[in-house]
Amino acid sequence: MALAPGLRDPVHDAQRVFRAVMDALARPGRVQALTLALAPPAPLTPELAAVALTLADADAPLWLDPPLSASPEVAAFLRFHTGAPVVAEPADAAFALVSDPARCPDFAEFAQGTPAYPDRSATLVLALDRLAEDGRLVLEGPGIRGRAHLSAAPLPPDCAARLAANHARFPLGIDLLLAAPGRLAGLPRSTRVTEA
Repeated sequence: MALAPGLRDPVHDAQRVFRAVMDALARPGRVQALTLALAPPAPLTPELAAVALTLADADAPLWLDPPLSASPEVAAFLRFHTGAPVVAEPADAAFALVSDPARCPDFAEFAQGTPAYPDRSATLVLALDRLAEDGRLVLEGPGIRGRAHLSAAPLPPDCAARLAANHARFPLGIDLLLAAPGRLAGLPRSTRVTEA
């Protein structure tokens, strides 16, 4: 099995992805550009791969949803390029890669952090088809002047309720990165999300 190449310019590409991730989480609902020449094994998308190759390492385990975990090439690609262990349980992961967001496990199944260490929670990275700064999701909270609107698909059918429950756990809870082709947006746990 031949491994697909990782980031073409590892230092500069990782810096660009890291900046996009930080901007997405600091400005919830603001869509960031995320374009890289990256061709990971299917069904891993270039955006999921870019985030994983930038953030995961030997101390930041990855959880892969069933379509991703069914591909030995995906696990081998991620292990080789990140050094991150791939874990079987969502609660053991620092980062979760979700290629089928409509079937994402309940957010409460992932690491929520602890009162002493809220940063020990998981970040979920969801592969979407569509992401835009309009739509029915209404975002309020830190990093947002007034309100922001976001459309994102596909999402779990009960996503608004999941996001409300996640926000209610603050400072515990998970953070979300939404990754569509060439685009990235963040929904940190501090953001209140309702539907218009």
